[in-house]
Amino acid sequence: MNRPLSPPLPSPSHLALALALALAAPAAFAQDAEGDARTTLDTLIVTGTRVADRTVAESTAPIDIITPEVLEATGTVELATALSRAVPSLNFPRPAITDGTDAVRPAQLRGLSPDHVLVLVNGKRYHPGALVNVNGSQGRGSSPADLNSIPISAIARVEVLRDGASAQYGSDAIAGVVNVVLKSSDSGGGIVATVGQYSAGDGQQYQLAGDAGFGLGADGFVHFAAQGGHQDQTDRARPYIGTPSPSSAPLGKVVQRYGDPEIDDGAFSYNGGYRIADALEFYSYGIFTKREVLSNGYFRPAGDSRNIPEIYPNGFLPQIYNESEDTQFVAGLEATTAGGTDVDFSYAYGSNDLSFDVRNSLNRSIGPSSQTNFHAGELELTQHVLNLDFNKLLDWGLAYPLTLSYGAEWRGEEFTQSPGEPASYINGGELLPSGAPAPSGSQVFPGFRPGDSGSFDRHNLSFYAGLEGDLTDRLSMGVAARYEDYSDFGDTTTGKVTARYAFTDTVALRGTVSTGFHAPSLQQQFYQTTSTNFIGGVPFDIATFRTNHPAAIALGAEPLKAEESTNYSLGLVLQPADGLYVTIDAYRIEVDDRITLSENLISTPVRDYLNANGFPAIAGGRYFTNAIDTTTDGVDVVATYAWALPSSSLDLTAGLNYNKTRIDKVAANPAALEAIDPDAVRFGRVELGRFEVGAPRDKFFLGGVWNVASFSFGANLTRYGEFTVRNSDPARDQTFDPEWTLDLSATYRLDRWEFTLGGDNVLNEYPDEVIYPNSTSGQLPYSGSSPFGFNGAFAYARVGYKW
Repeated sequence: MNRPLSPPLPSPSHLALALALALAAPAAFAQDAEGDARTTLDTLIVTGTRVADRTVAESTAPIDIITPEVLEATGTVELATALSRAVPSLNFPRPAITDGTDAVRPAQLRGLSPDHVLVLVNGKRYHPGALVNVNGSQGRGSSPADLNSIPISAIARVEVLRDGASAQYGSDAIAGVVNVVLKSSDSGGGIVATVGQYSAGDGQQYQLAGDAGFGLGADGFVHFAAQGGHQDQTDRARPYIGTPSPSSAPLGKVVQRYGDPEIDDGAFSYNGGYRIADALEFYSYGIFTKREVLSNGYFRPAGDSRNIPEIYPNGFLPQIYNESEDTQFVAGLEATTAGGTDVDFSYAYGSNDLSFDVRNSLNRSIGPSSQTNFHAGELELTQHVLNLDFNKLLDWGLAYPLTLSYGAEWRGEEFTQSPGEPASYINGGELLPSGAPAPSGSQVFPGFRPGDSGSFDRHNLSFYAGLEGDLTDRLSMGVAARYEDYSDFGDTTTGKVTARYAFTDTVALRGTVSTGFHAPSLQQQFYQTTSTNFIGGVPFDIATFRTNHPAAIALGAEPLKAEESTNYSLGLVLQPADGLYVTIDAYRIEVDDRITLSENLISTPVRDYLNANGFPAIAGGRYFTNAIDTTTDGVDVVATYAWALPSSSLDLTAGLNYNKTRIDKVAANPAALEAIDPDAVRFGRVELGRFEVGAPRDKFFLGGVWNVASFSFGANLTRYGEFTVRNSDPARDQTFDPEWTLDLSATYRLDRWEFTLGGDNVLNEYPDEVIYPNSTSGQLPYSGSSPFGFNGAFAYARVGYKW
């Protein structure tokens, strides 16, 4: 058995080829360009459609097929990074000094929230991460699935549907769907070793990955994959250049660290199936990933009041150590009834466990006896999914049969927040040298308190139906509808209509109209963390509140409701010459009631009101709320050309995305908050700027691979458009100019061996440096919102063997 037994799902488009070949350019295992292009166009898709024989070239919505060659085309070992270099509308910045977001970085599709992208594996819903991003990075407030928890060594291809698909899949598919298809061969395999380092001399990394397929007699298969590796941290921090003082960092010495974290990771997966009878098959897959991440906070100088010189005479740099464990298990049965109906029944379990430890730190309120390492708590998200799906061909006398699909899904989720050890959050009563009370808890990341902790669950039940097919030789259409009922916020109904008309064999028009939704995650509803500040010598708690916390309700918090979207897409598919393939897809995505995290509400009127109305120890805080409506307009253009030369082949790909988000409405302050403080600002210009200008407005790439004899030479040129980082002080706003990066590689094939030398960003490009007022006195010279990071050139070598 050489095919994945996962059920066919949604439907996408021809862009696949464009992207697949675009980054297959510097591929480690390059293939013949003309054959690769032809194969990609003819690839059967399982994302966005229930039609069993729909190909990339026939899709009614834009889809990218990302092959293993594309994923291995650069030195990265991260799936999200590889996808960002292959998909024009995918943004994956590399923030630093953002607590858990350093370890679990979010990716954006079409400029929307990271949790507006649904992640599937073999067509089954993948579990989201436990982390909710609450710091100052793109994707603030989101709690998406962690793409980097899926090992590249296990992947046969990735299908990226760039279209709303909530009617087919439910919550989260507002911007699109990423469906990872696992390897499923019953023989063969390979092993690959990769080493690399940045030109600055740091960030050394290595990885060993392999996979192998085995037959289970004549009726089954299992394919195993595993990988493990290490990455050293990078550091682009500089010396302090401000006015020296006892409480400042030392002049002329780099004491801060700013860049990628140190990472150790390992993963194992299997994918298998067995034909029990002629019309009955069993399938299953499993993934386990463990990642250990060490990231950095802000340096505490020797004379800083937060330091204890007896412990750190030269100051200290606190660090956060995260362990993230992801588990995904799926098992199911596929059957075909006597009446020709395909039935798929499956169960999926997924979990993410994310722990927080603090190292090289102290609890100032405990004094010189404070420990320096702390366990600060843990977050866990578990998900159970039951699916029952039916597919049946209907012959209504049309040119071709139609595909009727219908089914039901039950999903249960649980979010658990566990407290840290007492020393990570208590106040020990020690005073500062000034006589003021010392702050509570471990520095850089105070531990979760018992009052913040808890376990919260919900479930939902959904029903869907769809009808699609070729009405004539030239016209394809589809309709879908879905009803979902959630135990915590109510019900919602979504729908979708798609169409494609081929004017000729070389020109087709396609379009979609759909509605979608994103259900508020348990993390957004129930995550809570508290820190103690001393105001006038009196301790006050400032918290990220649960929406049902009495203090949050007093400040206007309401139960969260689902975000709702309306998506429009219109595309042109052109094949004007042999080997040339062009797609142009314009889109508009309107999202109402977006879930966002408010500003800190800590004004004196807020504090006085809370203190006088039953909350004597609370000075304010922030909470999640539905308060913003946005519209995103954009266009994707992808062109590929496979050129067969007399003794070689050349494959070229170009891709362009233009994307603009505007805020249509910001809800007025709720009456409760307005009555307390008429001047309160729930959403400041910094957060609003992340929506509108925080991500690049455009992105362009041009890639090529030249295959000649036993050699392959690849190049990929990418332009990242400008972006802007706003500040609470408008004078400190900064717009960053567009930047170009160039990736190069060369591969030599000898029998079953392949040897690759390559470089990413070989011209050693960096984003513009931040202006001095935003640089922490010169120590942090680059923006964490840069779409290609700020590490410079990276050189790597790869050796692979296939059997």
